[in-house]
Amino acid sequence: MDNKSVIKTIGGNDLKLMIRSASNNILTRAGEVNDMNVFPVPDGDTGTNMSLTFSAAAESVVGLDDDASEADILETLARTALRNARGNSGVILSQILRGIKVGLGGTDSIDVSAVKRMACSARDTAYRAVMKPTEGTILTVIREMAEFAEQRFPEFEDVREFLKAILSEGEKSLERTPDILPVLKQAGVVDAGGCGVIVLLSGAVTALETGEAVALDESKKAETAKGTEVEDIDTANIKYSYCTEFIINKSAARSVTQFKASIKPKGDCMLVIDDDEVVKVHIHTNHPGFVIEQALKLGELTNLKIDNMKYQHNEIIGGAAKPEAEPPKKYGFVVVCSGSGMNELFESLNCDVIVQGGQTMNPSTQELLDAAETINAENIFILPNNKNIIMAAEQVDGLTDKHVIVIPTRNIPQGITALASFDEGSSPEENEVIMAETAEMVKCGQITYAARDSEADGLDISEGDIMGVIEGKVKVCGSDMGDVFESTAAELVDNDCGVISVYYGLDADKDEAERLAAALEKKYPDLDVNLNYGGQSVYFYIISAE
Repeated sequence: MDNKSVIKTIGGNDLKLMIRSASNNILTRAGEVNDMNVFPVPDGDTGTNMSLTFSAAAESVVGLDDDASEADILETLARTALRNARGNSGVILSQILRGIKVGLGGTDSIDVSAVKRMACSARDTAYRAVMKPTEGTILTVIREMAEFAEQRFPEFEDVREFLKAILSEGEKSLERTPDILPVLKQAGVVDAGGCGVIVLLSGAVTALETGEAVALDESKKAETAKGTEVEDIDTANIKYSYCTEFIINKSAARSVTQFKASIKPKGDCMLVIDDDEVVKVHIHTNHPGFVIEQALKLGELTNLKIDNMKYQHNEIIGGAAKPEAEPPKKYGFVVVCSGSGMNELFESLNCDVIVQGGQTMNPSTQELLDAAETINAENIFILPNNKNIIMAAEQVDGLTDKHVIVIPTRNIPQGITALASFDEGSSPEENEVIMAETAEMVKCGQITYAARDSEADGLDISEGDIMGVIEGKVKVCGSDMGDVFESTAAELVDNDCGVISVYYGLDADKDEAERLAAALEKKYPDLDVNLNYGGQSVYFYIISAE
């Protein structure tokens, strides 16, 4: 390639070479990028994530026909990057590549004007992908390069010189990131994701300028960035512990928007990228189980990866933290329940351990003891949520050095209300009183079926009948679900009631549940009616009034 001639457009072969060169450069310098990744995204593997994301996409381009168009090349690159994206940085990179592809539009001519469009589209797509964009990161570097391209493109005719100028602006932007994000200055590094983008673009520009790809040094070892010693950063600033990522192969009718809304309150650094048949998910959360349960409603999961970022961060700064070395928190919670929906509700209330159990599945004292022992807390509350489990729970305190308090909740709605009334600022004794009192204010009815013919509480019951059970007594019995449901609710509602909560079970029909809840709203217009999926077995519906 004649470096003195003006390059007005980038052809397919040149584009392939640039992609290969960018891939070689990020693979060779991944360790350098890793060493910069300390906080606030302490995965310690930004370079690895970006290099694996991009290199997999680059490999897919190699297999294209020689006459593949520029649009086909970028389409393949973006699509494969999404499916192979790792970590927050990898997902954002995949969106940058997607934006580049979209920015090209309906033309195969990559000239100065097209590069400007691609840079702006990459910026816009990357920012849309992040729920709460943070400046001083990869986003800032992409944005400032795009702004330069948008403002200065009329000055350029040579696409090579234009890309070199954009790269130079990106390098300046990267150097400014510690001034925008103080934690980078504290650690003595620039943003790792932004560095990865510059490494990629540098490799691509080198190939366009020299006609040769950057050499791949497979033996390259990670070097300490500029010889700087990384300061210890307080991991208490890491609000969400688990970096959770996976791909959903969509098969269900549930919308991705609903999925995003359901997991948004559970963490930060959330990325949910919908690309036709698959959805790429990345989130930092304290409840990865909840996120996975929600994802399964969309389809099957692949490429599942969950990392504890606090421990990873401590490994980066000089030694892995041991759980027992951490100071105990003041409070911990063990809850007994069953049903994925119920699990999610308790997880949202910051329960530490859920022991699967309930009616027909009473956990032993040992199981409850084992659960309590796993929690690093001074005071541990156990909510049995079933009258047949309370006694077993009360034995735990005498078998452990930890202070165990049993709140004698007899059903799941009582447990939910008790846990919701917990006050972090109050003493264990005060919380015990408050939680027990609020639980007692909850009245609960359960709708189930009769397993055999019998007579109970003055009612003749036939096998298969629908029953409404309140406080262990059969109050209502019949063959019509709607009638039994309405009558059971009526038994619970009184003049002091303000809220009715309905939890539909594993064997209940969602449409029916919505109709029944709507009927309650119509009958009790002054009350708040809440419908939740409980997923519990045995009971079609659990109704509570308080």
